[in-house]
Amino acid sequence: MSLSRLTAALAALCLFGTTFQASAQIAGVRRDLGGGFIEFLYHGGQPTGPIAGAHRAGAPPRSMPTSPAHLRASHTVAPDLEPVRPLLPRPAEPRLQREAAPRSAPARGIDPRFLPQQVTFQSSHRPGTIVINTAERHLYLVQAGGTAMRYGIGIGRPGFGWTGTKTITRKAEWPDWRPPAQMLRRRPDLPRFMAGGPANPLGARALYLGSSLYRIHGSNEPWTIGQAVSSGCFRMRNEDVIDLYNRVRVGTRVVVM
Repeated sequence: MSLSRLTAALAALCLFGTTFQASAQIAGVRRDLGGGFIEFLYHGGQPTGPIAGAHRAGAPPRSMPTSPAHLRASHTVAPDLEPVRPLLPRPAEPRLQREAAPRSAPARGIDPRFLPQQVTFQSSHRPGTIVINTAERHLYLVQAGGTAMRYGIGIGRPGFGWTGTKTITRKAEWPDWRPPAQMLRRRPDLPRFMAGGPANPLGARALYLGSSLYRIHGSNEPWTIGQAVSSGCFRMRNEDVIDLYNRVRVGTRVVVM
């Protein structure tokens, strides 16, 4: 053997000795790790040390059963525990359908011609006289200076119109209604008596004309102003008959033409 080969062999032998001594020291350190997580990493997942074989005193050594029955049992949920359910995607919420707002019935208006207003009115009647023009379907309250307050009215239907001169003999607020016998013969379905109020067909006020059955009164059907629908009375909007009621007195002359 040459000198160079002998030198190389001696160097390798020294290196092996040094490595063996270092390994022994590391192994000693590993044995002192206590079998914990760090030892688990050092030994490639195989626990050693006191933890690896630790068990309670007097207890038989534990084994790792691998039978199919045990494996099935290990996946069985305890009866007092609720199984964990996988999270499912939230279902899409249904698109809300916009409900169409119910359409209300169109409001029944009144022809502007029949709204109250002050007008020029030339006549021979004294101020304070009521003049009813059935052809125009207007009631005039004569004022001084050739003017009058004009109101729209509803008049008697065909066969129930009349003309003449009367006086106001009584005034009533929210009057009761007692249909006369003639009306009950035509309309036996009508009530014999109705207390005053918003549902009463005489409305908010009534001006009784002489000893006749006719009145100037309000109405719970204001859309009929300007029409011929009554049994001979003259109907007005409630707000208009209230205004007229406050302007006239018992004894006022009423001219129907």
